[in-house]
Amino acid sequence: MISKVKNAMSTLVGGMIPHGHHHPSGTGQNSGSSEGLPPRFPYGRPDFLDLTPELLQYSTEHASRPVLMLRRDSRLPWRTGYAEVINAGKSMLNEDQASCEKLFVKKPSGKHRSSPLQEDTGVRDATGIPLHFWGVYDGHAGSGAAIAASKLLHRLIRDRLGEVAHLLENPASPPPICLAKNGSPYQATESKKGAAAAAAAAQQQGEGAAAEEPDAISDPTIRYHMEKVVSMESLVMGVLENAFRQMDELIEKEKASYTISGGCCALAAVQMLGKLYVANAGDSRAIIIRNDEVIPMSNEFTPESERQRLQYLGFLRPELLGNEFTHMEFPRRIQHSELGKKMLFRDHTMTGWAYRTIVEDDLKFPLIYGEGKKARVMATIGVTRGLGDHDLKVYNSNIHIKPFLSCCPEVKVYDLSENKHGPDDVLVMGTDGLWDVTTDQEVADAVSTFLSGCDPSDPMRYTLAAQDLLMRSRGVLKERGWRLPSDRLGSGDDITVFVIPLAGHEGET
Repeated sequence: MISKVKNAMSTLVGGMIPHGHHHPSGTGQNSGSSEGLPPRFPYGRPDFLDLTPELLQYSTEHASRPVLMLRRDSRLPWRTGYAEVINAGKSMLNEDQASCEKLFVKKPSGKHRSSPLQEDTGVRDATGIPLHFWGVYDGHAGSGAAIAASKLLHRLIRDRLGEVAHLLENPASPPPICLAKNGSPYQATESKKGAAAAAAAAQQQGEGAAAEEPDAISDPTIRYHMEKVVSMESLVMGVLENAFRQMDELIEKEKASYTISGGCCALAAVQMLGKLYVANAGDSRAIIIRNDEVIPMSNEFTPESERQRLQYLGFLRPELLGNEFTHMEFPRRIQHSELGKKMLFRDHTMTGWAYRTIVEDDLKFPLIYGEGKKARVMATIGVTRGLGDHDLKVYNSNIHIKPFLSCCPEVKVYDLSENKHGPDDVLVMGTDGLWDVTTDQEVADAVSTFLSGCDPSDPMRYTLAAQDLLMRSRGVLKERGWRLPSDRLGSGDDITVFVIPLAGHEGET
């Protein structure tokens, strides 16, 4: 088994995937269970590009890598700019996906109240709380999960927010601790007689408890008033986190009836009630550029950044390691001849390094192996959060990797109402194909320089800025591959970019 993992790892880091986090399709995924099933959604590019079949075919040209962007007569909310390009040949299709929607949040009707996903009738109802949504989805081992998320995640978010729409309508008030079955605030009121009876019952249940815990609060009226104050902002954050989880569960459920290949990183931005919420699960990235200042709005989740979480899970549940992996990390692979010697190591409790005596168990393959973009979980996948991947297994084994992957996003909040934004202040969202070869500051400098030379009234200025960013990271095709102006290797990955003007919500009527 170890030799098989080593062979898979050497293939993976030997140049097959220089810029991506993808595992080779067919090696890690158990695709046999979906044979003969129809796809959940057909392959295509984002609907807002409105591609003809000929342009869709043209978009798959790996040799020329054409840049796709919005047409001049197309309009996205806030004059959002968008551009994308296919990879240099690591996968047959562009596995990135994107969505941009204006939705309205309102309380669900009776027939939809218990449904996790309301039916989309296609009729736009412009009543309720306006919500703007942008999402980028970086697929791997197929585009199925990314396409499904691009079609459904924003609807799940809208529907979950709809369940608390009556609370969102009064954002200055904190949400009630408890809701009745009909969704209205529920307050537990106790009369003095009832409180006294509860106190007496508690005393009868165990007088010894007070003796064992002298600091315990025995008065139920006091205990009741010890409540946390939860902000409306935290409620929205929780809704986003739960919507990501429900999206992941929905993909797993629908795999019984449809083919939904692979998995995807998911980065979503939601604007509602004067605030911008950015939720990230994976290694895509979002930054705000305001007055030439860079404000990071996401963190990447990789085997290196989540090393301790992964190692702790392997420590708590060693059966997940299949008796083939060790949760310990060492600077290099251990040789059998080094048994009994001391070597540097670290585990889930450590950020630094120490020495330990090598034992037989340490000869197993490391749970996390490699550095930087070549770091992998179980020699297979280079991201630790995302959607899908329910069938992902270690190469030629029955060891599932999904338990180590989280669908929970990190949510960051930016208050749009606290700042005045000019036409050059933007949110940039991109898949890792952009950021692999371009730093935050380089992106900010490029966007600021480009927009400063554009007419502020040009409806294409943000799409042209997205195109400029994309071409900077893709580079130019030369004899030795796609190269940047510095002659460094350009990004060979799929690249997807949104450039979103933060003043958009002020100018939209």
